[in-house]
Amino acid sequence: MLEEQRLDSKTHDCAAFNCGTPQLNDYLTRRATQDRRRNLTQVYVLVDTETPSQVLGYYTLSAAQVDAEQISEQERRRLPRYPLPCFRMGRFAVLQDIQGQGFGKRLLGCAVDRCLQVRHEVAAYALIAKAKNADAKLFEHFGFVSFSDQPLSVYLMMGP
Repeated sequence: MLEEQRLDSKTHDCAAFNCGTPQLNDYLTRRATQDRRRNLTQVYVLVDTETPSQVLGYYTLSAAQVDAEQISEQERRRLPRYPLPCFRMGRFAVLQDIQGQGFGKRLLGCAVDRCLQVRHEVAAYALIAKAKNADAKLFEHFGFVSFSDQPLSVYLMMGP
């Protein structure tokens, strides 16, 4: 059974993770635990409960803000002109061997669900992410919208 868990370096084998993007592999291996301990981000991994040490994918969440001028003109009309509170998905990766099999969709769903739950305690207008390359713009397939001035950066409104 697939399960989302908070990263635990004693349980999860980060060194074995390979998504095909060296920067994302390196982050999980060398910096994720440290960033989590310093409260810079939270790191969540997707695992199969039968092999909980194998990281199938991961994402990070932290607080952020976005300038209202960056969002679509239609949405901007009804919002204040000061920076909007958001969640930031700073990293997102799926094990290379299982890419294209729906694990990324599942992991993205976990991230969105977590933001929607937390949003009842801490206000946030959107979940934002910055794609590392053009392929990662596939977030738009799931309802994310590109920022007006940064085509590789996307956001998903968290509701009214």
